[in-house]
Formats: sequence, structure tokens, C-alpha cells
Amino acid sequence: MASTGSSMLLSFLLFTVVLSLEVIYRGKLASSELFTILGGFVSTLLFLFSLTCDSILMFVFQFIGNFQETCGIKTGWGAVVLAEAVALIAAASVHRVCVTTCFLFSAGLLYEVNKLSTMMSSRLETKSKRY
Repeated sequence: MASTGSSMLLSFLLFTVVLSLEVIYRGKLASSELFTILGGFVSTLLFLFSLTCDSILMFVFQFIGNFQETCGIKTGWGAVVLAEAVALIAAASVHRVCVTTCFLFSAGLLYEVNKLSTMMSSRLETKSKRY
């Protein structure tokens, strides 16, 4: 399993590369309907990388986590909203339809990441109960 620092660094580097390529190929991504949908998918990758990097930063600094505990909120929706806002702003720089497709792809990706997280969490709980 990757350490927290290397995972955050890799996530940040991938975010930077994908964002740079999206900006470079902005004209091509806005040229046709299929490329516009592809632009939304690329922005969803930005959502994934920023969510990974942001979650690790929150884990390290625990600022938003402590703030959420004082407000009585136990979920990590702050990281999701921040990562989604970053991805939607990047998608809006390409084409306005990319914003819609990015939002839809991100919702599907968030569902799958949540399902995977729940599965891994339950697997770890059963291992800890065994020993």
C-alpha cells in the first residue's frame, strides 16, 4: 500500500498534468459533441485526483475534520464539494456542456468510490474482529 505522502504527490502530479493537457487541447475538446463529452470525462479525472489529494491533505492537517466535528457533521462532504467545484471550474473553461457531463460522470464516480470504500472498510473490520 502506498504511503500518504507518495499518494498525495502522485495525485497532485497527475492533477497538474491532466489540467495542463486539458488547457492545451481546449479548442479540440470543444470542437465536436463527442470531444465535449470527453472533456467532461477528463474533468472528472481532475475531480478524482483533487479528491484524493484533498482528502490526504485534510487527513494530514485535520483542519476541516476538526471544524466538521465542532459543527456536528461527521461526513467528509467538504472535501467532495471542494473537489467538485475545482473540477467544474476546469470544465467550464473548456465548454459549458463539459460542466454537465463532468457533474454526471463525477456523481457516478463518487458512487463507485463510496461503494469501494465501504467494501474495503467492512473487509478491514472483519479482519480486526478475527484477531
